[in-house]
Amino acid sequence: MPGDFTPCGMVAVHAVLLLGALLMLTPLAWMLLTSLKSYQELFVSPPKWIPEKLLWHNYVEALTTFNFALYLRNTAFLTFVTIAGTLVSSCMAAYAFAALRCRGKGMLFAILISTLMLPPQVTIIPLFKVYARLNWIDTYLPLTIPAWLGTNVFAIFLLRQFFLTVPRDYCESARIDGASEFQILLRIFVPMCTPAILTISVFSFIGAWNDLWGPVIFLHSECYYTMAIGLLNFVLLSNQPQGAPWNLIMAVSTVMMIPIIIVFFLAQKRFIEGMSLTGLKG
Repeated sequence: MPGDFTPCGMVAVHAVLLLGALLMLTPLAWMLLTSLKSYQELFVSPPKWIPEKLLWHNYVEALTTFNFALYLRNTAFLTFVTIAGTLVSSCMAAYAFAALRCRGKGMLFAILISTLMLPPQVTIIPLFKVYARLNWIDTYLPLTIPAWLGTNVFAIFLLRQFFLTVPRDYCESARIDGASEFQILLRIFVPMCTPAILTISVFSFIGAWNDLWGPVIFLHSECYYTMAIGLLNFVLLSNQPQGAPWNLIMAVSTVMMIPIIIVFFLAQKRFIEGMSLTGLKG
């Protein structure tokens, strides 16, 4: 592809990409710089990008205002369980749709994909009633069990598209050698589809780490709160007469964003490969 452009064209393409990158990074830069400002500098007009003095103690003040260690531990636990459940259930469902022969499989997959059009707000009331009957409210079960039951339709779709690229001869040879379907999935499909699995892991991590909707609905006790709820309460319970302390709020937001940035950069190559190769075969 690079050979299709003239030198001037390459310069133009890189200039456009650089401009897009700067536009995308502007909100992040504003958040980081705001987290280092004093409270008075938040409301000056016109706004100042660079604070007069970098106040790193804003992070200490913000993270000691609420039980940061507890909320971080809860969030990490929910994220780990959600990722594990999503990978296990999605891999098995995707393998069934991609490699097994079943009458009406295409129709079942179409029905499954159609559920992506159903917003979570539509199902929250009946789900809440079901979880209440099961005595799951104010526990982690409503936030973790669905991940183990194949409710991440996008993950199933993404993995199925990748599984379809695995040659069928591998499956037939393994079956002739006496391998079970689970062994075929574990020893052939999973190793060959690492980019897709890593992509699903990244998406699941971001979704679970930033999830506010589920914890707000199902968690009522502070001992179960996640970082997202802690940040929300930090905003709502601020006692500043002039307004919320956005410098401290931005400090907490920056801390919450750091794990996501680390995970993305560690998995960047495989993540992009998984997204680019998905859909080669339908």
